Amino acid sequence: MAERIKLHPETPHVKRLFEIADKVKDGAVVLFPTDSQYALGCDYKNKKGIKRIREIRQLGKGDHLTILCDSLSGIAKFAHISDYNFKLIKRLIPGPYTFILPATKEVPKLLVHPKKKTVGIRVPDYPICEGLVREVGNPMLAITAKKPEMDENALEKFDREPFLRKFDKQVDVTIDNQQDLPSKETTILDMTDDNTKIVRRGLGIERVEEVFERQREPLEKQG
Repeated sequence: MAERIKLHPETPHVKRLFEIADKVKDGAVVLFPTDSQYALGCDYKNKKGIKRIREIRQLGKGDHLTILCDSLSGIAKFAHISDYNFKLIKRLIPGPYTFILPATKEVPKLLVHPKKKTVGIRVPDYPICEGLVREVGNPMLAITAKKPEMDENALEKFDREPFLRKFDKQVDVTIDNQQDLPSKETTILDMTDDNTKIVRRGLGIERVEEVFERQREPLEKQG
């Protein structure tokens, strides 16, 4: 049965974050809130944890997992970023965005797409996530918390408590922010080359379109 820990969404108790981070470093799988939906996560080097998360989600080898970083320099460690995409990312982080980027050798093989050699990267804008990554001292692997039977709009049907109980027997720690359950997902951007594409339109899509427009303007003036 998962240990339930309640944290304030804006000012999470630092001592409690320390305790959770220690559990993550010891191999725990955590269910935690982000600036979009709840996520399943563990230390990005935790092979057993990654396997457990894949089993919960029933993911195939071709499904992307995401690395939660705390900064742009963290992204640069795990992904090759062109100058063009660097400027885009800089304008969007932190926020509810997942960037698909070419992986560097720093990324564990379990997190690299076997064919595309890419990795998903996130820099969330949420105090609980930021504090957890900071106290763990490593990036965390994360993926949206869903069961295989949950369709795209399934989370709109759940209240927080029934949803969290769905994972009680599959994770070690559940962080409860005591807020309504968010149903919208991140916006996903494919940045494998400079022809950046929107793979999924989710939270913050208006900001993405605004940044795209601003990025294009200098190019059009040069042309």
